[in-house]
Order: sequence, then C-alpha cells, then structure tokens
Amino acid sequence: MFDSPFQFEPTSLSDRQLEEIFPLAQKIVESSIILRSAVHETTRTTLRELVRKMNSYYSNRIEGQSTHPYNIERALHNDFSRQPAEARLQRIAMAHIGAEQALEQQIGDRSALDSSFLIEAHRALYERLEPSDRLSDDGEVIVPGQLRLRDVRVGRYIPPIASALPVFLKRMDEVYGASRGWERLLISAACAHHRVAWVHPFLDGNGRAIRLQSHCALWKLSGGLWSPSCGFARSTEDYYVALQNADSPRRGDLDGRGNLSAIGLLEWVRYFLGICDDQAAYMSRMLALDGIKQRVEALVVFRSAQEKAIRREAILPLIHVFALGPVTRGEFAQMTGLGERSARTLLSKLLADRLLLSDSPYGPVRFGLPLDALGMLFPNLYPEVNLPVD
Repeated sequence: MFDSPFQFEPTSLSDRQLEEIFPLAQKIVESSIILRSAVHETTRTTLRELVRKMNSYYSNRIEGQSTHPYNIERALHNDFSRQPAEARLQRIAMAHIGAEQALEQQIGDRSALDSSFLIEAHRALYERLEPSDRLSDDGEVIVPGQLRLRDVRVGRYIPPIASALPVFLKRMDEVYGASRGWERLLISAACAHHRVAWVHPFLDGNGRAIRLQSHCALWKLSGGLWSPSCGFARSTEDYYVALQNADSPRRGDLDGRGNLSAIGLLEWVRYFLGICDDQAAYMSRMLALDGIKQRVEALVVFRSAQEKAIRREAILPLIHVFALGPVTRGEFAQMTGLGERSARTLLSKLLADRLLLSDSPYGPVRFGLPLDALGMLFPNLYPEVNLPVD
C-alpha cells in the first residue's frame, strides 16, 4: 500500500545521471531556440494550430479513442458525423484542442509542472465535454479537475491510496515546481511525466492530463512547434514499456537509494528526451528555407498538372508569405507577374484550397497548411492524413 512520498523516490536523477543525460538536453534546447526564430510569426501560428490538432489526434490514439484527422477538421467547422460513436470521438478531439489552447494561454510565469496546473489541465479537458462523453470504463461520470476519492487498481498495479494524494502532489511540487534552466526543465518534465502517471491522481483521464501538462511545461522552449505526444503515439509500445520499467522497485544496492529503480527512471528520461530530440530536429529540418522552397515548388508543379487554375507563378509568392509573413492581395498578385485577371483567378484558387488564408474577404493573405498538402510540404509530419477515412 502506497501512502507516503518516500515510496516513489527517487523523484529526480542523481548528479551522475544528470551529467550523463545533460548533453542530449542541451541538443534539444539548441534545436528549439533556432526553431523559434525560423519563418514568420504568422506561419509559426499556423503551425501551432496544426500541432494542437496533431496532439489531440495522437494523445487520443494512445487511449484508443482517436478519429481520423479529416474528421477532426470537419468538427472544427462544426460538421459532426451522424454516427454517434464517431461524433463522440470528434467531440473528444475538439475538447483536447480547446483545452490545450486555453492552457497555453495560462502559462505566463507559473510552472506548468505544478500540481495545480495538472489539475487545471484535467479540468480544462473534461469541462469541455458533456457528462455523457466523460464516462469512465465502468460508467462513472468523471468530474473535471477532481482528484480521485477512492482507491483504484490499474491492471496489476495499485496506485497510492486516495487519502495520500495531497502529500504525493506536494512532494512533486517541491521537486519539479522550481526547475531552472531549459535543460533541467526538460529533465524535470520527463521525471514528472512518469511520477504523475505512477501516482494516478484522477479516476480517469490521467494520460491525457499528463500529456497536456508535459506539452505546456515545454511550450516556452518549443514555441508550440513540436510536442512529445506525436512521438509517444508512434512508439506506443515503447512508451508504455519505458513507463512500466520506471515503475520497478530498486534493483539492488547499485540502483540508487530510493524505493523505486533509479536506473528505470533514467531509462524513462532517456526515452522521453529522445522523443523530444526527434520532434525538435524534424521540425527544424522542415522549416529550413532551402527545403521548404523545394517542397512548395514540388507541390505547385504537381497541382498545376492536375488543375489549370493552379499556376507555377504561385511558387515565389507562396515562399515569400511562408518566410516573411502576410501580404496584401494586390502585393501577392503583383509578385506572380500575371495579368490582373489571371492573378485574381490564381489567388482565389489558392484561398479556396487553403494554401492561403485570410481573416476577411479583402484582407491580407498568409500561408496555410491544408491537410491534403501536408504529405508534400511536411512529409512524415502527420502521415495519418493520407490514410482512408472510415
């Protein structure tokens, strides 16, 4: 029976383990800092919106409750399936996107690794769902932001007793709430991710709330341009194995001095940082200007062969708005070098295809990322968009 915080020590890595893992954390920080200054802010905003959709899809997929990316896109335009089960998955996806966006805006100077933020993540997600959409496996309605009031069993594992949850959360606040420096924040986020999962503070929704917390804890570093949820979902078996290994009791005298395995925690942190490194490095490669030039050109050339309204003269203006931000419609038309009527037709088609976006019928245009273009613009970023829709 777990009822005291000493039972989930160590809560952080030893000095020797920190020295071993620090270079990987530094590599992630360097990639992320470069990434945060890549391309124009409006393009980064569009990418953040895409990452939120991806996080919703992947976090829910880990829980076995995902819907196709195109169904998520439909739901964002208030187009829900007539099939009740599918519509429910769409609502869950929408709730995740809305919660993540709201939580990002709340970060400010507070620590997202604080237990109050974790509770807020759970509340932000579940309060966006109707009671009928937030039922546990045994039919109990989940109360948004409420710590569990009873003891539970998760498979063969029995988490800490409900009455002890406050002291476990207090200990996590002491250890993780004051992390300083990007590298230590990354390592603390990794440690917290596991230890919160081990404590299992909510009756249901622990995984989603923890992944929301991890995303927000790293948001100032990532700029919202990458998130570990994608990597977790693509290696779900490894994700659960690494979590379970960190659950292990101490493996002898050479495995730290806590109740749980220090080696298991280090293995989990290495897995977590490896996922972050992969995501940050991938997005850095994708936003390199030389590469995006080639991929925009390939996309326009491919589409121009399919539709006469798409012309190669769109290539340079599209690259311009991707890298340097919005332009007026007149400026975009001028950059194409086409006559007024041909430029207007091209512009209308790009807007209809959502390769360009605008907030008003006559307003400036900015770069768009429609799902059907991702396979060429950002290959392997969100490959599920290319799967058949059920």
